Amino acid sequence: MPAAADLPQYGNIQWQSYFARSFDVYTKLWKYQQDNREVLENVYGLKRWQIGEIASKIGQLYYHYYDQRERLLFKAQQRNRSELVVKKLRYYARNIVVCLLLRLMDNVKELTKELKRFVEEYKATPDVDDGPEWSLVLGEVEAFVEADQLVTVLDEKSRHITVTNRFKDGMLLSADSTLMGHLKLQDALIVGNCHEQVKFSELTLDMYHMLQTLEREPTLSRDTSKEANSEPRRRSNPHKYLLYKPTFSQFTTYLSTAMKELPEDGALLLYLSADAARPPPQSKGEDVAYDMGGVSTNIKQDGRDNTKRKSVLLKDANCIHPGDLYPFTRRPLFLVVESPTSDSFRNFPNLFGQPLVSLMSPSNLPNFLQDDSLDKGNLFTVFLHSPLAGFCCVSSIPDVQVELWTNCQAMVNKILAEMDSQIVKSKTVDVAFKQFFSDDFLRLLILRFCFCHITLKYHRGFKDSTYYPQSFPDLQGHDVLELQLVHKLLLDLAAMLDVRPIYLEREIWRIYLN
Repeated sequence: MPAAADLPQYGNIQWQSYFARSFDVYTKLWKYQQDNREVLENVYGLKRWQIGEIASKIGQLYYHYYDQRERLLFKAQQRNRSELVVKKLRYYARNIVVCLLLRLMDNVKELTKELKRFVEEYKATPDVDDGPEWSLVLGEVEAFVEADQLVTVLDEKSRHITVTNRFKDGMLLSADSTLMGHLKLQDALIVGNCHEQVKFSELTLDMYHMLQTLEREPTLSRDTSKEANSEPRRRSNPHKYLLYKPTFSQFTTYLSTAMKELPEDGALLLYLSADAARPPPQSKGEDVAYDMGGVSTNIKQDGRDNTKRKSVLLKDANCIHPGDLYPFTRRPLFLVVESPTSDSFRNFPNLFGQPLVSLMSPSNLPNFLQDDSLDKGNLFTVFLHSPLAGFCCVSSIPDVQVELWTNCQAMVNKILAEMDSQIVKSKTVDVAFKQFFSDDFLRLLILRFCFCHITLKYHRGFKDSTYYPQSFPDLQGHDVLELQLVHKLLLDLAAMLDVRPIYLEREIWRIYLN
């Protein structure tokens, strides 16, 4: 039997059995010497100091037992306290996410300060292993909040103002029901996998911007079909699925579920913001479904050496190709792709006769904007989220006074209204665009796509065709992207922001083309 001092100073099960047996042995020995003291002393020569030694051993046992119990009790209390602190940290992190989604940025900043204080206190606690992880969470929050400030809007005292870019009533012209379809955006699947982009809680900056774009500004409206004194009701937003780095199986499961639950007049929006999945070097590009590349939604590490494939023609199992979406074109599908290989989604066969629109980001950007996609989110998504913020980004405008911002926003709305009217009247624009025009959100995305295209087309720094967004069906060459009035209004907007020399006159732009 080991000595009590040699027993491990940790755990509970390891030492309990030893102490129990030791107590039992020494208890029996002490009782035996008490009952037979006379015989032991007179016959066997038991000395008084030997009896004292037995008592000392029992005392040592008691000491080690209670010392171990107190140590374990202290550790248990410390562990419980650490668990409570972790719960509090998680509570703050979840509240920050909620405030981000509600655009309560002042609350986000206050909660972040408190979270930072609690993380520092938690890291100072002895025997804490996950302190660096919480420091990483805190760093993600701070980086996310900073990156979300696409353009700093300042009041008259140069204080930062939070701007929301949700859909507001009056933002669009009233839809003409005789010319439009009847589709309504029912569900949106928002997928993100930009490896180096700022993120927080499995929400990349691009995902967050698109999420906010598909939200209405909270207002109360009355249902005119009911009594005049009826209670005000909130207008509904589309249901959203957020998928961060999904596997192909997860992606198709969510997409199938969303498609299955679509009502008869429902449309589905699929937003893909992901790294490029380029076609294999030996691919001939004969099959537009799978040979043109796609987007990578998840880099799965399965222990195999992917550099030693049996065939260089094999494709990544977790890459989304255009062909993977063919089965889902049985219902109205509105696709937005933000990726360097977005142009692989520019050709879809008309298999089922359902409306299908694909808006694709530029496949390349000028050098002066290469790093901004990591700091502020990808440019195309910024334009879809806030056209004015996108205009300021490509014009290198970091901050704007609130009064000027309001006036410029009115000019942007005027430009969108002109393009809106032109699409409705146009006889050359594909009918798929008009079928989606009955929904406010999809209509706004189409108009903002047009604004993005026109802005980049007339910008002096965007000289390559790969710098422009694309669409399927193709809008390039249609009158909606060639309006003289829109070009004039765009130059007026540039003049308001004092960046008029950056944008080309129409005649000079034609020289650039040649």
